[in-house]
Amino acid sequence: MIDSFKLSFFGAPAIVGDITPSDNVPKEEKSRMEKEALDHMCELLGGGPRAQEIRELWMEYENNASLEAKVVKDFDKIEMILQALEYEKEQGRDLEEFFQSTAGKFQTDIGKAWAAEIASRRKLK
Repeated sequence: MIDSFKLSFFGAPAIVGDITPSDNVPKEEKSRMEKEALDHMCELLGGGPRAQEIRELWMEYENNASLEAKVVKDFDKIEMILQALEYEKEQGRDLEEFFQSTAGKFQTDIGKAWAAEIASRRKLK
């Protein structure tokens, strides 16, 4: 559980920011930006064991190498579509591209269940 928390809390998006489908950033460019940010973060930490741990956790996440990484990836998508749903309700906008970008990409049962719940609430709006 601690590794899941670390995976979700630390990482390049803390510096790069959320890159969403509407940003139209190619995957290769996003990876380059995140790697650069991760290198910068590890440098700020002065290298050492904490920096190495963050680098290893980030690579675990990027490579989808564990159940924890899959859960965190699913939760990242959940957070994005939940935020899109809130924006749709508050601003009366159609943000279908956010929902389409995650369709069929959830890897865990909990991610699939939460995505289905959000989709059902979206239909009620």
